[in-house]
Amino acid sequence: MANYVVKRVAYAFLTIFLISIITFALMNMIPGGPFLSEKAVSPETTQALKEKYGLDKSLPEQYISYMGKLLQGDLGLSLKQKGRTANDIIFSTFPVSASLGGISILVALILGITMGSVAALNRGKWGDSVLMVISTLGIAVPSFVVATALMVTFGVNLRLLPTMGLKTPLHYIMPVAALSFYPMAYITRLMRSSMLDALNQDYIRTAKAKGVSKVVMLFKHALRNAIIPVITYVGPLLAYTVTGSFVVETIFNIPGLGREFINCISGRDYPMVMSTTIFLAALLVFMNVLVDICYKLVDPRIKLK
Repeated sequence: MANYVVKRVAYAFLTIFLISIITFALMNMIPGGPFLSEKAVSPETTQALKEKYGLDKSLPEQYISYMGKLLQGDLGLSLKQKGRTANDIIFSTFPVSASLGGISILVALILGITMGSVAALNRGKWGDSVLMVISTLGIAVPSFVVATALMVTFGVNLRLLPTMGLKTPLHYIMPVAALSFYPMAYITRLMRSSMLDALNQDYIRTAKAKGVSKVVMLFKHALRNAIIPVITYVGPLLAYTVTGSFVVETIFNIPGLGREFINCISGRDYPMVMSTTIFLAALLVFMNVLVDICYKLVDPRIKLK
């Protein structure tokens, strides 16, 4: 177990290192620059700004300099938000995205596991059909379409819910619904399939013969084995939540890290692009490592190599 954890952590650091190289290369291949604006800027001013932020050096020197500061915890200065560091921007906006994403993941897991289990228990009945229609719709419709439809319906036409920001609990309803709809639908289908397989096992037949109620049989005996594929999906679910929040935060004007990421790309804010990419990549990679370790805790029969 210890050797496996050490190996996975080592691979995680290697993955983050490769992501940093690819991001840096692609970032500098994009036409344009951070100092271009509608107003004409003299070549002397542009050169002075490049020297100030170290952009006059060669690309290898820039990369080595950035990574050296990164290892010391310095993510650099923002080129667009004067006087603010990337550390300040990331750690002030990430809690907003984390709260939105965390609630969305929790809602998706609770509803998806429950709906999938109920659908499996009522296989072939009308309840199963209704839940499968909802899950198919959730998989087919992108989050930005769901977000737009919710905003137009409940925010503009009915005026029941606020459409911008995250100031009150009511502000969370539409963004969370938009962000959790797809993973909830996917988990429902995944859980239904896995639960049907678990319900056909011998120990479930034994529980039925002993007169165990359906609820106890489902949530006490079958759920532990059936939930393993859902745990496997938690890694991709985190990735979807992070990338999906970019669009949702932009639509609902939420001051989170996703909106900042979109703005720094459009503004060619190089230190912010590198910092947010590495930060989000590290978050996703290490959460996937934790998910792999959780397999062993949920099912001791799984062998980690």
